[in-house]
Amino acid sequence: MPNRSSTTRASARDEGASSHPGRASGEQAGAPLKHQTDIARAAALIADPSRARILKCLADGRALPASALAGEAGVGAATASAHLAKLVEGEFVTVEARGRHRYYRLFGPDVSAALEALALIAPPLAITSLKQSSRTNALHRSRTCYDHLAGRLGVALMQSLLDHGVLTGHDGVHRPAEAVRDRPSSYGRDIVYELSAEGPSVLAELGVDTDRLPPRRPAIRYCVDWSEHQHHLAGGLGATLKAALFERGWVRWGTAPRVVHLTDEGSAGLERTLGLVFA
Repeated sequence: MPNRSSTTRASARDEGASSHPGRASGEQAGAPLKHQTDIARAAALIADPSRARILKCLADGRALPASALAGEAGVGAATASAHLAKLVEGEFVTVEARGRHRYYRLFGPDVSAALEALALIAPPLAITSLKQSSRTNALHRSRTCYDHLAGRLGVALMQSLLDHGVLTGHDGVHRPAEAVRDRPSSYGRDIVYELSAEGPSVLAELGVDTDRLPPRRPAIRYCVDWSEHQHHLAGGLGATLKAALFERGWVRWGTAPRVVHLTDEGSAGLERTLGLVFA
């Protein structure tokens, strides 16, 4: 059971301001809201099956064109544009112009976290084909949780960082009976993970410069993985590590949204640097 001082220190490390503009200026993520929220309006935007598929497609943090989103949602271009306009208006999605094309991206990690939380209470989709079964298995094996790695690969990576003393503070296992605020499919707040003195040199072997982590966000956070019920690495370090593994070709995107694959080179590299053996 984490002590109260640990919980307080963890709370102080939570994201400063939410990325969602609906949150009042100056409010802290994870702090009690000081105003009423329109849950029904947000739920209505997600409730449409086509919009839900679009949001799930964007949940890996990438910016995608409307044509790709239309194909994933199984709707025509005009219908996809109408859905995307509603999502932009509702501040679930942002849009940017790149030449003649418009690219869409989730507004931020708050939206992704909300989708992950809904997945815990939503009934499972019926699996009616081998393709759907393969996609479900792939999501459990290795996926993104917004801008960091999750699933069995993300959890295994976190465990290897702990086993090799790169991170300290906990053993990475979620124990519901001992949790104070931690819940599956959400940012963890009960535990404080810290980078060890030897951590930067090990991470440098993976292409991560700990002196150049993204500013204005906590360097080290964790999520309680919804499929594995263990911790995976989030925060600036989690995002930078994921980017470094992609840049080296150790991890590549799959064909389904959010699915990633560990390459042969990545498997050998992670075993060499962290002793991680991932089947």
